[in-house]
Amino acid sequence: MKHDMSQFKELPAPLPEGERVVWQGKPSFKGLALRSFHIRDVAIYFGALLVWRLLSNWSHGATAGEAAESAFWLVVPAVTGIGVLASLAWAFRRASCYTVTSKRILLQFGVALPVTMNIPLGKIANAALKINRDGSGDIPLLLEDETRASYLLLWPHVRPWKLRVPQPMLASVPDAAVVAAKIAEVLKGQPGPSAISLSHVSNAGEVSRTLAVSTSAAAA
Repeated sequence: MKHDMSQFKELPAPLPEGERVVWQGKPSFKGLALRSFHIRDVAIYFGALLVWRLLSNWSHGATAGEAAESAFWLVVPAVTGIGVLASLAWAFRRASCYTVTSKRILLQFGVALPVTMNIPLGKIANAALKINRDGSGDIPLLLEDETRASYLLLWPHVRPWKLRVPQPMLASVPDAAVVAAKIAEVLKGQPGPSAISLSHVSNAGEVSRTLAVSTSAAAA
């Protein structure tokens, strides 16, 4: 009997016989907006610029009303810029879908040009989990396959600053610890990766967890 695809409408094609969906989801809008499109940083920048303009005008003898009127013109580009970034975050989230099956991980993304990246579980050499304070997190995947995907093509579904060897990433996943546990569970059943450990490291208010996947035991 074939897998019931009625509740997984975003998959590019029906799954083969014997393959099942373990988890499916999207990046969170908040995570993409704050950590991929850096809306908070942009807002802080414009806020600091606004304060500087107010103080500068006041120190040069402008009245409070004149200083406020001059600084007000910074509000327009600030709101416009933040609005554009928020719209991009919404569009990227809407176009994205992550699927973990018993055989592979699929990354579907692309606003203008839809792309599906098919990653067999046996090709995953290492996985990491970074959890944010709100429970969302990133799950980058280090692949054994020497074929390198384009960093620009994968962004924002790619580990930041790993330009030389881009690592596909499930970005800003809600309940990331639960998703990582599901990935660890399906990896355990693969003939390649054989040893999976979960370690905790505290870092700047965030929790970083590493799913170290070793193939040495299987090779032995």
